Amino acid sequence: MMLSKTHNFLKSHCLTTQTIPPKLHNHFRSGDGNVSSSIPIPRRSKPRNLRLRRASTGVKASVLAQVEKSTSVKVVITVLETVGGPLSHLGISQGLDGLTDLLGRTLQVELVAAELDEKTGEEKATLQSFARKSGEHENEIYYESNFEIPDDFGEIGAVKLENEHRQEMFVKNIALDGFPSGIINIHCDSWIHSQFESPEKRVFFSNTSYLPSETPSGLRRLREKDLVAQRGDGEGERKNSDRIYDYDVYNDLGDPDADPELARPVLGGPEHPYPRRCRTGRPRTKADPLSETRADDPYVPRDEAFSQVKQATFQAKTVYSVVHALIPSLRTYATDPDQGFPFFSAIDSLFNEGVHLPDIPTTGFLGNIIPRLVRSISEAGNSVLRFETPEFVDRDRLAWFRDAEFARQTLAGINPCAIQLVTEWPLKSNLDPEVYGPTESEISKDMVEKEIRGFCTLEDAIKDKKLFVLDYHDLLLPYVERVRELKGTTLYGSRTLFFLMPSGTLRPLAIELTRPKIGDKPHWNRVFLPSWEPTGIWLWRLAKSHVLAHDSGYHQLISHWLRTHCCVEPYIIATHRQLSAMHPIYRLLHPHLRYTMEINALARQALINANGIIESAFSPGKYSIELSSVAYDLLWQFDLQALPADLINRGMAVEDPSAPHGVKLVIEDYPYANDGLLIWDAIKEWVSDYVPQYYTDASLIQSDTELQAWWTEIKTVGHGDKKDEPWWPELKTPDDLIGILTTIIWTASGHHAAVNFGQFDYGAYFPNRPTTARVPMPVEDPSPEGKKKFLERPEAFLLECFPSQLQATVILTILDVLSNHSPDEEYIGGQIEPYWEDNKVIKAAFERFHGKLMEIEGIIDARNADLSLKNRSGAGVVPYELLKPYSGPGVTGKGVPNSISI
Repeated sequence: MMLSKTHNFLKSHCLTTQTIPPKLHNHFRSGDGNVSSSIPIPRRSKPRNLRLRRASTGVKASVLAQVEKSTSVKVVITVLETVGGPLSHLGISQGLDGLTDLLGRTLQVELVAAELDEKTGEEKATLQSFARKSGEHENEIYYESNFEIPDDFGEIGAVKLENEHRQEMFVKNIALDGFPSGIINIHCDSWIHSQFESPEKRVFFSNTSYLPSETPSGLRRLREKDLVAQRGDGEGERKNSDRIYDYDVYNDLGDPDADPELARPVLGGPEHPYPRRCRTGRPRTKADPLSETRADDPYVPRDEAFSQVKQATFQAKTVYSVVHALIPSLRTYATDPDQGFPFFSAIDSLFNEGVHLPDIPTTGFLGNIIPRLVRSISEAGNSVLRFETPEFVDRDRLAWFRDAEFARQTLAGINPCAIQLVTEWPLKSNLDPEVYGPTESEISKDMVEKEIRGFCTLEDAIKDKKLFVLDYHDLLLPYVERVRELKGTTLYGSRTLFFLMPSGTLRPLAIELTRPKIGDKPHWNRVFLPSWEPTGIWLWRLAKSHVLAHDSGYHQLISHWLRTHCCVEPYIIATHRQLSAMHPIYRLLHPHLRYTMEINALARQALINANGIIESAFSPGKYSIELSSVAYDLLWQFDLQALPADLINRGMAVEDPSAPHGVKLVIEDYPYANDGLLIWDAIKEWVSDYVPQYYTDASLIQSDTELQAWWTEIKTVGHGDKKDEPWWPELKTPDDLIGILTTIIWTASGHHAAVNFGQFDYGAYFPNRPTTARVPMPVEDPSPEGKKKFLERPEAFLLECFPSQLQATVILTILDVLSNHSPDEEYIGGQIEPYWEDNKVIKAAFERFHGKLMEIEGIIDARNADLSLKNRSGAGVVPYELLKPYSGPGVTGKGVPNSISI
């Protein structure tokens, strides 16, 4: 249990209940430093076996006839030692805070009564005291204070804290010991700023959850006040110590003041619809009044910053080290950033020999932070960047070459949510034919039937749901001309057709690549087919490489960044602005929303920014994030983020109430869908158990002002560019709420895990998933020299198409970090939240949730051992484990964290 250290500390510091004579009422009562000397100092009792928990109905002193009975209570506050915290900062503040500790004025504690005074109808005076530092253990520091709680005070509903230090503190927990019912814990996990920054005291509510209408009378004002404080006023630049959640557009990706080439459009608004991010209020750039200046340390609300309190390997720290130290040194050290790999053996050397790093200060410390990547070479005086061999290559180093593996990964790779069923023929475009050419695909009936001869006709294949497509034609074609103006990259619109074999596996049938009219060059289009002659074989391989680059871009920009990181941030902001910390839905969602904003801020700083890692290594280049805005406009719907709805929308499943998950898969062996539906159902069952504990009927949903404001703000502000869409779910009944919450939790947990934690295994050996294609097909407007080069050494042509050495090294580095689990990763259903420990019904439901997830682990293992499931097992096949709920630390290719923590 997370509070066990505090439990051990309290066992030797227990207090007893004492009877004291009646005394005059004082509006300022306290233990240490109270105004009445007649209150005796609580005496120590013998250690008792105590279980850390909260009392289910608060705390109330009992009454004896004609005698006032008070309860002597010890309050112990657990503070985590942090980088920059009260015990580790340097300079004059350290000396002043040390003096404050000696004087015993380190934290002012106020106990808040849950109910109003029955006689006056006003809030009762708080009980106040100063907490003194009383001990420490490992990274926990304890402060304690003693209180005498009189009979007329009633239940304790909240605790206020004021930090007397000059530095902020991270408060983990508040424990109140001395009540007959046992120790009461108030869960905090929050930063408290110094009183010298702001005199406003922090309030922490009891672990009991309340709907707004059920809030104890003495807490109603505080509940609303705390929400108002987190909303801010939308003015001024945010300080790092602020806890303010507000919205802004994505106007900080470019840097036009540094270079006009680094200007980027504002994402969010009619021209480029997009979800909203957290507002920082930084000044606007001089070159573009619509863009915001960039910052080395971008603002996130203080309680979203965890880098200082989690372990040294917390992902945000590792990513920061990579993007600010390692990758810049690689770029500086590269003699020719455009140089490709001369041979496939040179690609292998990344895993066997590594890349020598320059002996400069920025790389010297990296071995301690990312030892998996950077290893010291003492005799050389510098370090080497060497990558682990991915499991995909370790099992079968030639798998990437085969069509069967190319097709299998559309169902069991890291982008399994793009393939869709073909329902009509011919394949058609929705783009303007005057600009982008004919609407009908050049993939003909004859081409298809030649490939599926002996199985069925084209009509039967469509009727029997055996034709599938990866269709990136309409999304990419409008960007082809602009991308081709960029140095070192090219682009096509593409369609890739697959046929479902009787074995349950997919077979690629055709690849269509299209270039629109560009200047005086006419529209160009060609269909490539699997071949049995040398030139056709190599053209097919090159066409696959282009499609894989398209799929890699779609995966990173849309399946990963847009659908998870980007679209979840408005949920986080709205949750903090509209749901009180004591709201049961806030407490249900919070584990699935923490850590994300810090990672997203880092992404804006170095991953998706102008000339950042994504732009410099993926096909769309500088248009990458703009392309994700187009996808948001055309493709994103909240209701389709639910896994069953997504599968049905793509034609990969049909509704079937008799099926185990309410849907029947069109491809029975679809590992992402099969395992994902298990996780989806487990989440939905847990949410379905939780919600009725607070909402017994629809009227409670409709009358919950905070809940309705939360959902309205998500629709009209956070995703305001989609506010008028008809597909937004209503929020009128408990079932509506269950559906909405299940979708949000699935997106932050299962969906993100499926598209993130396999990136290194499948993408590190980049011939399997190149992130860009640098040269066009050799049959597109071929020059005599180019044609000769291709015919004489086609392998060199393929290597030239792959990412450059610098691009590949940078991508491998970031994929390794993004695929990593930290040692203190928080997995779905793994650890119960403190709020639910003493609610027997909710605790039992959570334990069922955990048990279901453990059962899913075994089901997935059994599926991977079943050789009849050829899309997830077989000779050299990497088992599909991306949706196994639990994992150890490191790059494991499995594990579903609670939230988007990397």
